[in-house]
Amino acid sequence: MSKAQQFSLTEALQHLTEQSNNQVWDLLDKENRSGQEEEMLLAANASLYLWKQVGTAVHAQRGSWLLSRVHTVQGQSIDALKWAQKCREITDNNPDEMEDFDLAFAQEALARAYALAGDLGLANKHRVQAAELGEQIQDPEDQQIFLSDFQGGNWFQLD
Repeated sequence: MSKAQQFSLTEALQHLTEQSNNQVWDLLDKENRSGQEEEMLLAANASLYLWKQVGTAVHAQRGSWLLSRVHTVQGQSIDALKWAQKCREITDNNPDEMEDFDLAFAQEALARAYALAGDLGLANKHRVQAAELGEQIQDPEDQQIFLSDFQGGNWFQLD
């Protein structure tokens, strides 16, 4: 019989945060999420909430981006735009905490949300900015992750 592992509250929250974040990505990566859309949204909300308890501004920024992505994938333009704007606000207000790829992803979130909402002018503006910022990402692995994500997914009327 093994002893139960002891965690501090912070460690437990970090673990739960990572689990909920990973759950969202597992669902986003699925071709068919039939019946799991609500679970994906709940996990994204849980991830952001938990990151706000134990993380910093960059975690809130990334959690807001993730919520924007989930709402975009689910076709919910108002919420997608709300969370994309929140992501951008956190990015702008905390530049010292952000990585170069965070800047690119903030623009990408706005571009997709505006495209979903049918505002093609703003969607294209933010898509161009995201592409430019993506080209400036210094770490090759981070840049590849961004570009792979940026080039994939639904761009709605911008396709």
